[in-house]
Amino acid sequence: MRESSHFSMKQAVDRAVQDREVLQFVSSATQLKYEARKEAFAHDFGHKRYQHLRQLAGRIRQDVVENLDHVLDQFTANAQQAGTVVHRARDARHANELCLQIAKANECRLCVKSKSMVTEEIGLVPDLIAAGIETIETDLGEFIVQLDGDTPSHIVTPMIHKNRASVARAFVRELGVEYTEDPEQLTAIAREYMRGKYRQADLGISGANFLLADSGTAVVCTNEGNADLAVNMPRIHIIVAGMEKVIPGHRELAVFLKLLARSATAQPLTVYTTCLTGPRRPPEQDGPERVHIILLDNGRSAIQADLTSRELLRCIRCGACLNACPVFRNVGGGHAYGAVYSGPIGAAIMPLLQGLETYHELPEASSLCGACYEVCPVSIDLPSHLIRHRREGVDQHLHSWSDRFMYRAWAYVLQHPTLYRGAQSMARWVGRALAGAGSSGGRVPVTQGRSMLPGIVGFHPESVR
Repeated sequence: MRESSHFSMKQAVDRAVQDREVLQFVSSATQLKYEARKEAFAHDFGHKRYQHLRQLAGRIRQDVVENLDHVLDQFTANAQQAGTVVHRARDARHANELCLQIAKANECRLCVKSKSMVTEEIGLVPDLIAAGIETIETDLGEFIVQLDGDTPSHIVTPMIHKNRASVARAFVRELGVEYTEDPEQLTAIAREYMRGKYRQADLGISGANFLLADSGTAVVCTNEGNADLAVNMPRIHIIVAGMEKVIPGHRELAVFLKLLARSATAQPLTVYTTCLTGPRRPPEQDGPERVHIILLDNGRSAIQADLTSRELLRCIRCGACLNACPVFRNVGGGHAYGAVYSGPIGAAIMPLLQGLETYHELPEASSLCGACYEVCPVSIDLPSHLIRHRREGVDQHLHSWSDRFMYRAWAYVLQHPTLYRGAQSMARWVGRALAGAGSSGGRVPVTQGRSMLPGIVGFHPESVR
């Protein structure tokens, strides 16, 4: 977990925009995913059916959030009946302590781990390694990030900021193989290395995309199949999941499976959708001997108790809002946010999880264009939360004197239409002049034909009085 001190996104962005190659990777990859997602929903459902589906999903998730204690109790009872040991973790430290206690009690020495953002949130892997438990990320992207001592830059595609050459260099340096940039050969190298670890591992750790209250089942959705090996081959399996991941049951799961993969990667369904209900039972040959589920709070109860913020717990971590966000695309991805959760959802939820005083700059990293809300499969009104955080940041005097002066000056301009139109004209002129100079090396946004506030729904400069 990060220390509770102010994170300067401005400084992080200044560093990020120096790497033009990474900016190009992230911008092109997210744009492609955004367009592919739009085409997938249009082709498979059409606009009207898609809107109905996302509204239904939003209602299901909101009902769960508003009755979270009851649904969690139902999930816990059914999971325990299936033979799973269920733990509640207050915070990141408590969750990591539980994992280490389980590993120690079962004399585990090698852990294979599937992709999980919540274990990134609690910083689990460094604690396992510090305790002498070798831990291998088995998702290919996460594995490459781990080899480089890096962190994920996207909720769904963790190595979106890397290319084949950087992967090849990491494999040569860490695995001692010959240099190759061929994707099939790189994948084969990783597969051969990991298969040996799967056979030796005595501990598997995963997250969960959904927890089904009616059966105590954990649902894991992947494209590589690594999670199936990570949870079935070791004798001990630990699932770490946010307490908000629970949904009523299998009928509701069908709704979310229609939305999750299409929103994340434009697929109709992930390649593997695995339902895990307890440890193996006779005469089953596969599966772990013991299963533990750790339900993580880590600030979620406080969010759930806040009537204004609780809809943020609907999030199913599809990453669609990241791909749609023009700011995320143009700052080199998630690293510029300095937080586990980045993009619009990160800007909305990190100030709640770790304090607005730490992350008050994140809500400012938005044009308020509304693209994040349009693509959200559970209809979270992210722009309204960003605006609220901005207001609270001002009320708490978290901004510098120069920023406060600028905001007041801008507010004055907005109240005077003539000044506003003049500011628009000057901004266009300055933008074109800088873009034409070509000597500054900076990234200047195109301003020709665009309003300074193009995306705020219902905003018209002439209406400001």
